[in-house]
Parts: sequence; C-alpha cells; structure tokens
Amino acid sequence: MSIMKFLTAKTLLLSITLLCSLAGAANAQTGTPMQVFTSVLPLKYFVERVGGQRVAVQVMVGPGRSPATYEPKPKQMTALSQAQLYYRIGVPFEKVWMKRVATLNPAMEIIDLRQGLELRSLEHHHHHHTEEDQHEIERKAPAKEEEKDPHLWTDPNLVKQMAERIRVTLTAVDPAGAEDYQAGADSFTRDLDNLDRTIRRQLMNLKKRSFLVFHPSWGYFAAAYDLQQVAVEASGKEPGPRALADIIQQAKDNHISVIFVQQQFSRTTAATIARAIDGRVVAIDPLAEDYLANMRRTAEAFARSLEISL
Repeated sequence: MSIMKFLTAKTLLLSITLLCSLAGAANAQTGTPMQVFTSVLPLKYFVERVGGQRVAVQVMVGPGRSPATYEPKPKQMTALSQAQLYYRIGVPFEKVWMKRVATLNPAMEIIDLRQGLELRSLEHHHHHHTEEDQHEIERKAPAKEEEKDPHLWTDPNLVKQMAERIRVTLTAVDPAGAEDYQAGADSFTRDLDNLDRTIRRQLMNLKKRSFLVFHPSWGYFAAAYDLQQVAVEASGKEPGPRALADIIQQAKDNHISVIFVQQQFSRTTAATIARAIDGRVVAIDPLAEDYLANMRRTAEAFARSLEISL
C-alpha cells in the first residue's frame, strides 16, 4: 500500500504547497516561466503586467469569443494539465467547466479574483408592468438566485485590488520572484491611477448620464463614474415586443442617440432600436486584451455619445 494513503488531508495540503514552492524555485533556476491560465483576455493582461517574464499566460476565451457560450478546446485542456495557477472571474462558462478543470489538474491553484470585492447584480431592463401583471408574474415564476455581474474589470479601481491579489498569489508560488512581482504590480497600479484620472476628466462634465447598451457589461464602469447603464439584453435573453417598445421609449425620453454593442453578440436588435430612435450603433469591447488603451477608447466613445458640456 502506498505511503500516500496514510497521509492526512492536512499533510497532503502541505505537500502540495511545498511542491508548488519547489516548482517556483525550479522555474527561477531554469528560466522557465510559470504556466498560468486566465478565463478572459483582460485578466491575461493583468497577470502579464504583474508577472512580466516570469509568467507564461494562456487564456480560455480568445478574441471574438463569448464567455457565455464558450467550450474549451482539447488543446487547452491538455495545457491546463500543466498549469500552476488559474485566475477566474465568474463569467458564465466557468459555471459549467471549472469543476472539470479542477479535476483535470488537482495541483493547480484556482484563484477567484472576485474574492473580497463588492459584487453588483447583473443589470437588465425592467419592463413596466401593471400591478396586477406583476403579481401574476411573481406567482407563476419560481424564485431565482440573483445573478451577479462578473465584469468587475471595467472599473480600474477594482483592477488595482485584483493586481494586488495577483501579486500575492504569484509570490506564494514563486517567492524568488517577489521583487519582480512587486515592481510589476507597482507599475501597473500607477498606470491604473493615471487611467482613472483621465476617465474622470473626460466624463465629469457630461450633459447626459444615461447610456444604452445591448449587453450589460458596463455596470461597474457606470457606478465608478456616476453614469447610468440601460441594458437591452440580460442572461442571453433579448427583450420581447412590449419590453422592446419600452426600451425605445425610455431611450427617446432620455434623448439617447447611441446604442453600444460588442462583437460577441448579434447586432440585429441593436440596429432595430437605433432606427427607432434615429440613432446609431457603436461598438465597444469589454473583453479586449489591450486594457488601458481599450478603456481610454471606451471613455472617449461614452464622452462623444453623451455630449460633454463645455
């Protein structure tokens, strides 16, 4: 009988931790980067900024793919079996796949970057029902757990907290790289502070504060910069005729002339709304990898659409 069978759960955990530390030391000696996975592209950028050349980061959901419908490829599953760390954020595909990923590589530590952060409910458009209609809906519909918004990275100040968590976890696996990880985190934090100041200057004097977006990806951004997100779609479901008419009327009442979309979703409904409000469709992408540049482009797009007050 193997001696491993006699190890207690505590001893086994300590053994895994020791192996991770030894692996980190071996990486430092051989120059082999630590193998890391992230769920989406912005997280990949964050880990690379903190980890620098000491990490080799792969991402599950690549450019143009939707985290709502994504299924990992066999090649990715093979690579995952060799990874030391995985950073998750709560996007939809994780609900199905994270248990399988954890089973595939029990030695890989899975870090949830939502931990310790205040989560928002996922926003969606609320159709205005009569009181009788609402009572009937509540009577027929089963109670559902409130869905949380995973798009925390759209607020640069939350990203600063994620960067610190990334620094701590990379250092735990690779103590020899502590100074490098601290330098990377400090540099990234300075860039995030500059980004935050730039966005605040761009958006502080807006005449209008409400914006229309197809998928509710910008709730944390809106909360950070005192804007109001009006969402068309929620949880993969597009609005019915009555709700669509309500959205169009709300957009007209708020003098909204732009509807924001992202490439991972169909633009058909967005185009219908744009025609109805005599507006236009503008593409922005919360999943872009070039985080700092993308956030600046997004802020500029919001500023143009909401009309800066001079």
